[in-house]
Amino acid sequence: MSTWDDGTRPAPVQLGLGAWARILRRGIPLALVVFGGLGLLLLLRLIERPLHGLNRPWTPAITQAVCRMSLRILGLSLHVTGAPMTSHGAMVANHGSWLDIFVLNAHAPIYFVSKSEVAGWPGIGWLARATGTVFINRDRRDAEQQKQVLETRLTAGHRLLFFPEGTSSDGARILPFKSTLFAAFLSGGVKHDISVQPVTVSYTSPLEQDERFYGWWGDMEFGSHMLKVLATKHQGHVEAIYHEPLKVENYSDRKTLARAAERAVREGFSPSGAVPEVL
Repeated sequence: MSTWDDGTRPAPVQLGLGAWARILRRGIPLALVVFGGLGLLLLLRLIERPLHGLNRPWTPAITQAVCRMSLRILGLSLHVTGAPMTSHGAMVANHGSWLDIFVLNAHAPIYFVSKSEVAGWPGIGWLARATGTVFINRDRRDAEQQKQVLETRLTAGHRLLFFPEGTSSDGARILPFKSTLFAAFLSGGVKHDISVQPVTVSYTSPLEQDERFYGWWGDMEFGSHMLKVLATKHQGHVEAIYHEPLKVENYSDRKTLARAAERAVREGFSPSGAVPEVL
């Protein structure tokens, strides 16, 4: 177990009649929007793929619309500072919740980079594949192959997004960034053409709730956590800060680039009741 995770979890929420009513009121339209939108995406992809191959000029707009509508249905207000970059490259963000997927997709056409195990997760894996997620194996022995996969997507003009912490936290802290994936940006083929934009995501929990309310980490079950979020009477809010993009060619190596990105993300971090990180 990592040093920051002491094994404690927020107290489970008691689901009474009112809570179940809220679950149904939010959950049914949420399912209709997510699965209906992705069904439309798959149909459009049947036309898009033969015409554009790896590129996706149309379907990302559907993903963005689905994510915006999903946040509205949940009642989770999103405040955005700054703007997503329009140039080629990648975004890197801290990772504290499954809700990050909705938050980060809502304002920018992006393709997530995820660990290969996610592809096999029930439901989530299917959604990830449908939206063009790049799956990678974090084994160091496959580092060169993974680097080539990322370079191919970058060359195709895809704006990638990955979580350099390598795992999700409890949403109340930022874990140290791992620099491995940054190596793909320093390749001679793309180094002079791309930027990396740091993005900070901070959650404020509902009133009188644990500051880690939206956090999803460790051995927590996705289903029960989603029910808790759907059931809460009043939602909190989330802030996304898009920092100034870092021009890759200005950095000598992956570790220097990773440190600069981590520093920017930490400077914008302001969750409710933040817990000091253990480095």
